[in-house]
Amino acid sequence: MWIANNWKDYEVLDTSGGEKLERWGDYLLVRPDPQVIWDTPRKNPGWSRKNGHYHRSSKGGGEWEFFQLPKEWSIHYRELTFRLKPFSFKHTGLFPEQAANWDWFGGLIQNAGRPLKVLNLFAYTGGATLSAARAGARVTHVDASKGMVTWARENAAASGLSEAPIRWLVDDCVKFVEREIRRGSRYDGIIMDPPSYGRGPKGEIWKIEESIYPFLELTAQILSDDPVFFLINSYTTGLQPAVLSYMMNTVITKKFGGHVDAQEIGLPVTDSGLILPCGASGRWSR
Repeated sequence: MWIANNWKDYEVLDTSGGEKLERWGDYLLVRPDPQVIWDTPRKNPGWSRKNGHYHRSSKGGGEWEFFQLPKEWSIHYRELTFRLKPFSFKHTGLFPEQAANWDWFGGLIQNAGRPLKVLNLFAYTGGATLSAARAGARVTHVDASKGMVTWARENAAASGLSEAPIRWLVDDCVKFVEREIRRGSRYDGIIMDPPSYGRGPKGEIWKIEESIYPFLELTAQILSDDPVFFLINSYTTGLQPAVLSYMMNTVITKKFGGHVDAQEIGLPVTDSGLILPCGASGRWSR
């Protein structure tokens, strides 16, 4: 398992009864987590001093309850700054476990010995984009949500990367890759974090189990002749590390050589010492 254990401003303090107690900078949040199937005594005083609690509804979805929590605040990871705000379906605008991947491809970019072009698809609020840019890459950031791209640009500004060579695009990722193929564009590194389910601008249905392999084949066509890395993240139960590994070996390693490693990603839990699993990632590199 790859563990995001270099955070200073974030930690999972405790887990119990389907929920996790997290510290986001100066504030404590309680959020549901489907991996937490145990119900252990809640000894950490933070459970009763929380600033925000997302209550899951038995009918699906849920709602936030706040206790002296600002509408927006910031936390830092290494040289990066991320603006946070609780919004729909328990999210805050950041997935801290992804820091394990940021460190991985950041090192590859820094050690490449040449300028790299990196594409970040389904790029959300820009954690991977900013990490790649900070490491020295020219980055194309693509997300279908205008609000998410705006948020990512705010994170870039907060991180001192307003003038970094980042191209910000509000676009459907599949349509964008199809156009890049026609334009002959190429990238040395590709990052993708596809949703489990979604709809395109014309009502196209995206179901990751059906769409991810064809999309991987499509996206591999815009890798450069000498690519450095490819990263796929999955929060979908059916896409286990072995599945990611097989797909990437079949599509990427077969053409470019190199090797694939796929693992769960996780976050350390302070009180119990366990590692909380948070999805899976597949990494290809030379």
